Amino acid sequence: MATDVTRTRLLDAAEHLLTTTPYEDLRLRAVCAQAGVNPAAVHYHFGSRESLVTALLQDRLEPFWAAPLNELAHGRATVREIVDAILAPLARLRDDPVAASLLKLLGRFVLARPDLPWTATWFQTQAWVAILTSTTGVDDATALRRWRFAFAILMTELSAPTPPSVATVEALGDFLTAGLNAPVSNTPIATAPTD
Repeated sequence: MATDVTRTRLLDAAEHLLTTTPYEDLRLRAVCAQAGVNPAAVHYHFGSRESLVTALLQDRLEPFWAAPLNELAHGRATVREIVDAILAPLARLRDDPVAASLLKLLGRFVLARPDLPWTATWFQTQAWVAILTSTTGVDDATALRRWRFAFAILMTELSAPTPPSVATVEALGDFLTAGLNAPVSNTPIATAPTD
């Protein structure tokens, strides 16, 4: 029980500090001081600053996506419904200063560290590959490539200095839907001759 309380206090402290401090400047001693815990607590509960922030992002942001995406994953979804489930929370989160800062951090964090050890279902690649293959019938490798492109674009928009506008989110929805739902090309891509 005390372990859960300490973990929660550390996450709360990190969230508070990250609203005014860039990730690169976040100090674990400051997090522990803010949480009122032993300086070794972050290492005990999370192992590193990166793992602390990964846990924070999953803890605070996955609840906005989990229920709708779980429902779509267990039913017959369209690509547009999946994209809308991803983008719908952005409007709500954009208007909350703390949530907006977490979205921006998520974008910057994922772009800089694409291979983080996420543990929450909708932060893991396999869940996205599975939902796209069942929706479109593309193979796993194609689904993975499409999601990598889609999330690179989404994370770029999230990491912008200002939250994405309504028009940007609408255009992003159209663009992601078209890319994820594109027909599979069997034609090899021509490469430029090399000298």
